Amino acid sequence: MTEIPSIQWFPGHMAKTKRMIRANLPLVDAVAEIVDARIPESSRNPDLGSIIEGKPRIVVLNKCDAADQELTQKWLSWYSRHGVAAFAADCRTGKGLQSFAPTVKNVLSELIEKYESKGMKGRAVHLMVVGIPNVGKSSFINRLAGQKKAKVEDRPGVTKEKQWIRINGDIELLDMPGVLWPKFDDMSVGEKLAFTGAVKDDVVDTEALACRLLYVLSDMYSERISERYKIEVSKGEDGYELLLKVGKARGMLVSGGEINTERAAAAVLDEYRSGKLGRITLELPPKE
Repeated sequence: MTEIPSIQWFPGHMAKTKRMIRANLPLVDAVAEIVDARIPESSRNPDLGSIIEGKPRIVVLNKCDAADQELTQKWLSWYSRHGVAAFAADCRTGKGLQSFAPTVKNVLSELIEKYESKGMKGRAVHLMVVGIPNVGKSSFINRLAGQKKAKVEDRPGVTKEKQWIRINGDIELLDMPGVLWPKFDDMSVGEKLAFTGAVKDDVVDTEALACRLLYVLSDMYSERISERYKIEVSKGEDGYELLLKVGKARGMLVSGGEINTERAAAAVLDEYRSGKLGRITLELPPKE
């Protein structure tokens, strides 16, 4: 089994974001947390519960089209059993986002009724949008707003300042920069975030990361690797051996006939992140 060094990544602007979230909570009625449906637990900031101080929360399992559909349903059932409003969506295409407004109105029904009883029917409710870097917050907002109001790039840490966006007459969103926590107590959390691109590639060993990903996939989705790269895969096979097989199958050779593992690693990570390996979820809901 290939090991990768412990991953720690906490740019200064993320510490600023945590302070910004606390400072702006009085301005909102609820929090919409965007998570990656492929890693719903690892892509949730464990500090967020204490930071938002009991505000109502809605969880959006984004990138559902890249996640295992059966496991996404298991996650939604798990959230429901624990009293958390959640739905699955793909923010790039808009799939599932029609559930957002009804979910907001259900979660904030008492507040909305209170406004209406005071003659303030149609008063906008305000939600803060949070999530770790590169999880799709800006795509979520842009789809709901119908135009590009939040900056979108396929790399972590793009949104640096807060901004208000009205998505319709009665819902306003406060976009916050992506916030990650300063230390991954569980190394597997850091790995999963690096697999999906939430942690920048320039702070990790991408060859070791690709080997680790191949090892994990050989245990959970061995047939996907076999089908994509036309190689034989054994359950729990060593990641480096699999990387060599991938490089050989793709003809990624350097002078002397050696396999270019750097190119092979880049291909594996790119094809996993772009969904070319199929719909994959890397973690199951916690055991009850």
